[in-house]
Amino acid sequence: MSQAVVSVILPVYDIGEFLPSCMNSLFNQTYKNFEIIIVDDGSHESCRRICDSYKDHEGVFVYHKKNGGLSDARNFGFEKSRGEWIIFIDPDDWVDNDHIEYLISLAEQFGTDMAVSQHRVMYSSGKIRDNGGIGEECLDDKTCIERMLYHDVIDTSAWGKMYKRELFDGIRYPVGLCFEDIATTYALMMKAKRIAVGYRSTYTYMYRPNSIVNGPFNPHKIDLLKTTDMMAKGVISVYPDLRNAVIRRRVYSRFSTLNQLEGVKGYDGLKKDIISFIRKYSKVVLNDPQAPTRDHLA
Repeated sequence: MSQAVVSVILPVYDIGEFLPSCMNSLFNQTYKNFEIIIVDDGSHESCRRICDSYKDHEGVFVYHKKNGGLSDARNFGFEKSRGEWIIFIDPDDWVDNDHIEYLISLAEQFGTDMAVSQHRVMYSSGKIRDNGGIGEECLDDKTCIERMLYHDVIDTSAWGKMYKRELFDGIRYPVGLCFEDIATTYALMMKAKRIAVGYRSTYTYMYRPNSIVNGPFNPHKIDLLKTTDMMAKGVISVYPDLRNAVIRRRVYSRFSTLNQLEGVKGYDGLKKDIISFIRKYSKVVLNDPQAPTRDHLA
């Protein structure tokens, strides 16, 4: 196995209490040739101190910047990195001790510029839902994107993946938007052309009910529509025959947003537009044999 330098980028904003678990999982990696880039995205003092507690560790680089959001922090970390490979980890999550080695081995086995592993979800109750399985394979970008559009094992998250540095030439996470990885991961897959997919879970996602993504409605939730439509436009421009899959994902984003808007005042116009969109394309989804069962039930 090669010992190419891997840059692990951690964007941090006021969740310093979770950082030690994440860092410990990285310090115990079986693959040793990597650097850790901690990007403090304008956190409060207590979190800044926790970040700084790691600055004297070999291979750890801590940067403080004005708050610019998750996309801006990831982009900043990328600019500061020097690795041939890039991995993103959310600082409230953690990884198995062979997470990096597993991704490297997948990329080497199939000779790809992008590798994907699976994840498990940890709930505050201690319950774990493991989305992984066994085996590995190499998929072309179109197949990966199609499965992603149908929520079929492959997801849009920035984490749980490893990218060759060159894939980011001309691609950055959209600053100012939540759900930013939806607008980015598909484009990285297109540039990679071939993606090594491993079905073992090596990443643990900590489900936090009050996070921006999982918590109650806030205006940033509407970004789901924007980033999904950005992905849709990009996919259709290259793979027009994925039209049904794209429509399915756009309808899903509308249902998700509409559920979030239940009981929320001041968004009547948006609700009307969403309902109109769903009605317009509902038959496409209902008649699509690849659409998940939950879509038909919705």
